[in-house]
Amino acid sequence: MTTTTPPHPSGGRKKISLTAQIMFAMVAGIIVGVIFNAIDSSFINTQIVGGLFAMVGKMFVNALKMLVVPLVFFSLICGVTGIGDIRILGRVGGKSFGLYMLTTAVAIAVAILIATLIGPGKGFDMAGVDTSGITGKEAPSVWDVFAGIVPTNPVAAFANGEMLQIIFYTIILGIAVLMLGHQSKGFVEASEYMNEVMMKIVAIVMAAAPIGVFALIAKTFTEQGIDLFVPVLAYVLTLIFALMLHLFGTLMIFLKVFSGLNPITFMRKIRPAQIFAFSTASSNATIPVTLRCVTERMGAKNSVASFCIPFGATINMDGTAIMQGVATVFLANVYGIDLGLGGYLTVIAMAVLASIGTAGVPGVGLVMLTMVLSQVGLPIEGIALILGVDRLMDMIRTAVNITGDAVVTAIVAKTEGQLDMDVFNDPNAGTASDDLDIDEAAEEELARYAKPH
Repeated sequence: MTTTTPPHPSGGRKKISLTAQIMFAMVAGIIVGVIFNAIDSSFINTQIVGGLFAMVGKMFVNALKMLVVPLVFFSLICGVTGIGDIRILGRVGGKSFGLYMLTTAVAIAVAILIATLIGPGKGFDMAGVDTSGITGKEAPSVWDVFAGIVPTNPVAAFANGEMLQIIFYTIILGIAVLMLGHQSKGFVEASEYMNEVMMKIVAIVMAAAPIGVFALIAKTFTEQGIDLFVPVLAYVLTLIFALMLHLFGTLMIFLKVFSGLNPITFMRKIRPAQIFAFSTASSNATIPVTLRCVTERMGAKNSVASFCIPFGATINMDGTAIMQGVATVFLANVYGIDLGLGGYLTVIAMAVLASIGTAGVPGVGLVMLTMVLSQVGLPIEGIALILGVDRLMDMIRTAVNITGDAVVTAIVAKTEGQLDMDVFNDPNAGTASDDLDIDEAAEEELARYAKPH
């Protein structure tokens, strides 16, 4: 008896890419969220938004975060051993750290300049604003920040997701592996295998991305609505303008000047990671997607990307720094306080320092902002003014954060000769992974069993 191979499920039609599916899901989420917010039904708010959407969104973000620590560990081990030379590793680390600090400092300086020129917050009426429950966080000293990089217990660092400590320990481990030479062959091969396994798990998790993104966006817009923007519209517009200027202006100038790469091609390649960053509002959760973009779409070698991307997700927060600059000027205008040049220089220094020791998770910008406001003598209670719109602003600035990570990675890879220009210039490079190849693999398996036995 013979059987025939079943027809292609898509009926011969071209499959929609994952990026397009996610963009459709995002637009649908915004529409549904705005409608639900206007309806304001108790059942919808509690059961659908607070129940179903919250559950699906949290499951998706948790699944992404589940990947971060093992993916960073194995990819970084492969990266360090792939570089093969401790001196080159030091050069890559030095370049990436210097560029991350430079872009963050420039970002907040530009944000302060723009906010000072526009002047959001002047004449703002504080009446009716609830400032209760807003507490500050003491800023750590520079010595505490750097001392905290070294873990006292590596197992605890891995368990708690302390990314700087994980990166430090993994680099030390990788160096030790290099020093042992041929004795480390089995460990290196096992790490490479586990890195491949983690990338497959990434593909599996990403298959659910459109559903997760829809739930996250719909929940956010249902809860936040559009009305929250009206009282702080000047702040929101100034912040968005500063973020877009840094994204399409400053970062692209950095990319062109330091690497000579085409900014337009770069922006096309990094788009999937930007979409994920926008939907999750977490640099750490976006690490798997950013890694795939810079390696498969841009051609950066894993030896550089696996170091720069996790490192940047931890210490590089251009978008968050911009928010702090604009928010500081906004609150200074609201309270009628003149910070002066010294105050703004303090803001720049504090934002750069705070970005090193703060995790890339949703809402962390407000924690960092309390440190900055405390240092320049502005009332912490002022954060209540921007608290309502911060989630949506967090989504935009996270997209800027991961773009900065990718820019620095591309620069370092290009200057180290670790960037495949054929891949970078190929518009179709990495697009196969956009579809995750899950359906194709299932079809091949089905066809194999459908052959005559």
